[in-house]
Amino acid sequence: MKLVRRSRPVPARSLVTALVTALVVLSGCSASGAGSGKGSAGPGLDDPAKKEIAMRLVSSAENATLDWRAQYAYIQDIGDGRGYTAGIIGFCSGTGDMLRVVERYAATRPGNPLERFLPALRAVEGSDAHDGLGRPFTDAWAKAAADAAFRSAQDAERDHSYFDPAVRQAKDDGLGALGQFIYYDAYVMHGAADSKGTVGFRTMRREALAAAEPPSRGGDETTFLNAFLDARVTAIRNEPSHSDTSRIETAQRVFVREGRFQLETPLRWKVYGDSYRIDGP
Repeated sequence: MKLVRRSRPVPARSLVTALVTALVVLSGCSASGAGSGKGSAGPGLDDPAKKEIAMRLVSSAENATLDWRAQYAYIQDIGDGRGYTAGIIGFCSGTGDMLRVVERYAATRPGNPLERFLPALRAVEGSDAHDGLGRPFTDAWAKAAADAAFRSAQDAERDHSYFDPAVRQAKDDGLGALGQFIYYDAYVMHGAADSKGTVGFRTMRREALAAAEPPSRGGDETTFLNAFLDARVTAIRNEPSHSDTSRIETAQRVFVREGRFQLETPLRWKVYGDSYRIDGP
């Protein structure tokens, strides 16, 4: 803040007011950091209304619908080398998070119809195999979606392995709700760490940091988010099971360009050629 020297005496009360105001402003600047974190001052993605928007955005890309709550029962092998993909964010039998969902469900509902598949899920982790699973498993998964305990197990695994760490890291980087969502979506699609044929979130963030400073380090939010999205586009194009980057170029990049750092509605975007919009919370 630039302080202007006055050419005439200032009344004592006015001087006190001016000093207090200056201290408040300076204190606020110190607390918020020096960067251009345009969206970091508002509610985060963990705000219920923002989280609802995030879930609808993810569902548009993962399930071609905004009705994410209808996806608890979803299960299919989509041919991406990860076995079955299922549930609200695409838990996979080949990556271990589907196993963790069923373990959570068994802990709260012992004897449930999915519990008997735990040995098979442990055996197929790291592969695209269906051994010991097949139609009996997919039918049991779909039926379990009617149980609130199973839905809670999916919610808990989503939050523990994807949503919470993504939001926490984005907040540490000084990003607002949009940046937090961008991190979360990367977690959902790629996971935290690199794996065979996949570049994980941590590598993308490291590449973004090499190209731009985040707001927490004095950088500009738009510049940093575009650097992260650039890294993610490169990762998608290098994956054998993915190639379409529309969830970046005609969705997230649009929100950055429009300056919707708090995911302010209305939001309009396209994924895989389909158009979507959210008009309110």
